Amino acid sequence: MAKKTFALNTEPHIADVGGTELAFQAEVMGDDFMDAYVGLRDAQRGLGVDVDKLDELDPQMLRKVSGALRDFLARLMLSDSADLLTELQVVSAGRTIETFKDRETAEEFAATVDGETRITYSLRLPDRVLTELMEWVVELYSGGKRPPTSSSGSAKASRRAGMRGTGVSPSRVSTPTTGPSDA
Repeated sequence: MAKKTFALNTEPHIADVGGTELAFQAEVMGDDFMDAYVGLRDAQRGLGVDVDKLDELDPQMLRKVSGALRDFLARLMLSDSADLLTELQVVSAGRTIETFKDRETAEEFAATVDGETRITYSLRLPDRVLTELMEWVVELYSGGKRPPTSSSGSAKASRRAGMRGTGVSPSRVSTPTTGPSDA
């Protein structure tokens, strides 16, 4: 009888982002990962977003895409890190006047404040870092493969290095000559 032992990760995965550590769950069960990924995909589709053409979106739509990406990541994090990643601040006159867990409540509060306000994330990150975090967790929890729910517009895999489809080994490949052929 054959026996195979499978190890389970027990320590959280840590992403060090500019000195701030974000802790991700040690293991994420397939359904939990798929539910989070489908939530991200559905949010993008619901916004009518083509992730390959983000440069064409208006700033308000980009904020929603960024929020959906943060929500996806937060679903895979330990709670303290998830709270840090998704916490919103209402800022007025350069000062944080209140923090919130969701954008709708933050916007409602901001509308009641005299003067100009803006809403930002407490943990401000460039979009490229959010994208890199997403790619990293996809690799962590799905073995580096995109879930089967990804769009058909996804990039195709890169070609393998080497010669392709010649049916001839490299030692049998002829090299061009500089003179006329003897044929």
